[in-house]
Amino acid sequence: MSRFYLTTAIDYVNSRPHLGTAYEKITADVIARYQRLLGAETHFLMGNDEHSQNVFRKARELGLDPVAYCDRMEREFREVWGRLDVSFDDFIRTTEERHRVGVTAMVQRIADRGDLYEAFYEGPYCVSCEAFKPEKDLVDGLCPVHLTKPEWIKERNHFFRLSKHRDALLAHFHAHPGFLEPEVRRNEILRLLESGLDDISISRAGQSWGIPLPFDPSSVVYVWFDALINYVSAIGFGGDEASFERWWPANLHVIGKDITRFHCVVWPAMLMSAGLALPRQVFGHGFVNLKGQKMSKSLGTILDPLEAAERFGPDPLRLYLVKEIAYGQDGDFSWDRFEERYNVDLANNLGNLVNRLAVMVDKYRGGRLPAAGAPGRLAGVAADAAGRYRRAMDAFMLHEGAAAAFMLVDAANEHIAETEPWTLARRGEQERLTQVLADVVEAVRIAAVLLLPVMPRSCAEILRRLGETRDASE
Repeated sequence: MSRFYLTTAIDYVNSRPHLGTAYEKITADVIARYQRLLGAETHFLMGNDEHSQNVFRKARELGLDPVAYCDRMEREFREVWGRLDVSFDDFIRTTEERHRVGVTAMVQRIADRGDLYEAFYEGPYCVSCEAFKPEKDLVDGLCPVHLTKPEWIKERNHFFRLSKHRDALLAHFHAHPGFLEPEVRRNEILRLLESGLDDISISRAGQSWGIPLPFDPSSVVYVWFDALINYVSAIGFGGDEASFERWWPANLHVIGKDITRFHCVVWPAMLMSAGLALPRQVFGHGFVNLKGQKMSKSLGTILDPLEAAERFGPDPLRLYLVKEIAYGQDGDFSWDRFEERYNVDLANNLGNLVNRLAVMVDKYRGGRLPAAGAPGRLAGVAADAAGRYRRAMDAFMLHEGAAAAFMLVDAANEHIAETEPWTLARRGEQERLTQVLADVVEAVRIAAVLLLPVMPRSCAEILRRLGETRDASE
């Protein structure tokens, strides 16, 4: 059996997830469910990034111990992901012991390679990003992500020799053209590498919230350096080598396009320094905008995903995010468009098809179809749709995969309109009637299987109504 190890970015817990955050988790869940559909042994990892000064400050504002605050936020995040049917296999928190073990082991290994040194850092630091910002990356003196002016800080830190790995990173990108998708993200990182790399600070001095450096307990590991290591600490690095060897390297990291630099430059360089294999692929998805503006906690342009899910249910929301946004590009959410697509795709198309079919099978065949003859025209459409679906999903073109499944739904509706089963029944053409109903049932069954990763509850119910006795929603 093949294995597939899939991760998402871990999330800051200074506030609840918004729809943009949910987009990443839902699309990653679709990929995980698709891999399980193929029969792959799948390990889907998500988690929370808790060693953030923003998290520490938020806890203090609420009068809570930081760990108690993070415990509460874990429950809230898990509730959201559960209600959206996100089927992660593991959930890591950066305050867990297994993560501390992995971070300590990774930092020590990099230090032993001679890739760490001490020096002063002086320059801009974006508090919201929790990232050091080279002045060349600022736009009119502001962080391009949060549109705020970074703080100017100066402190003695431990630095990682990122510049040392620039040539090896370039060589890896050229040897593995599909390492970073989509292509626009790859080209951005190639331009960054070609322009040269600076060494980066990997510690913060005088802070207690974080994992201490193994060779300097007065400093903690910088939050981004800490967070990236979750991908290996979760599967046993530094503690359970058998598990680590079983799952590493990851098949896919799913991340937002704004953090490709961390995942496609810093993280691979860390792994190279530590003598570990690089992940096989990284996918940098686009943003979900709200009326044309990026969803952002700091900008106040957010939408609670549960509010959207409560409108029609989690499956319509999942379908909208997958089918209406080309994966890898930015998309937009509006209530009007959401309602329009619900009516077109589900109420008037798939839902109407399933209900009409159930009524006809019950009315004309007592709810049970006898064996039919050779498959008709719909079988060819189904084979074509399945082929398109497989090619799209293998390439992470999730929107095209969903569209391929709905191509079959459309064909089934057209077939009913063309053959008019009610007319066949009135004429007494029983054999032809059975064949038509059987062809449509099989088309609906295949469409439901193809859409299972996108709409697990709805499609499992469709399959149950068609006679499937196993729970297909898992």
